[in-house]
Amino acid sequence: MSRVAKATVSIPSGVEVNIKDGVISVKGSKGQLEQNMHDDVKITVEDGAVSFAPSAANLSWAMAGTYRALVNNMVTGVTEGFEKKLKLIGVGYRAQVQGKTLNLTLGFSHPIAFEIPEGVTIEAPSQTDLIVKGPSKQIVGQVAANIRSYRPPEPYKGKGVRYVDEYIVRKEAKKK
Repeated sequence: MSRVAKATVSIPSGVEVNIKDGVISVKGSKGQLEQNMHDDVKITVEDGAVSFAPSAANLSWAMAGTYRALVNNMVTGVTEGFEKKLKLIGVGYRAQVQGKTLNLTLGFSHPIAFEIPEGVTIEAPSQTDLIVKGPSKQIVGQVAANIRSYRPPEPYKGKGVRYVDEYIVRKEAKKK
């Protein structure tokens, strides 16, 4: 039985949680997020907290725990926001933000122009550092993974785009 689903999500001041037509929406200072609800999960909002339980017909505690985690991330996102930090490691690897486009030079014969999606901001404090910010944990993580996928870190020299807290297992070069 899921213990995650039994914990409630407290709603901080300045955050609105609404349930309407099978969609839960959370609105706060950083934006508004929506999530479709599953039929097996019963979500109730009362006394400044959101509680989760499986519907009476199906005892799906695992699904209730999943939705509790999703709603908790939504509340955290609209109050504090999420961020992922990336680092470009390699000679000549650099990034710069121009409007809604991220220009990457990653050692290819051509520069890469990455269109920044709606609801996400990307900052480049230096030429080799990137910070992806936004209210949705899923979208921020996916944008960071898309940027990393252009040149993932390689195991011999460690060159590439990596997360700041990522550890790359280095390999020894081949010997004759």
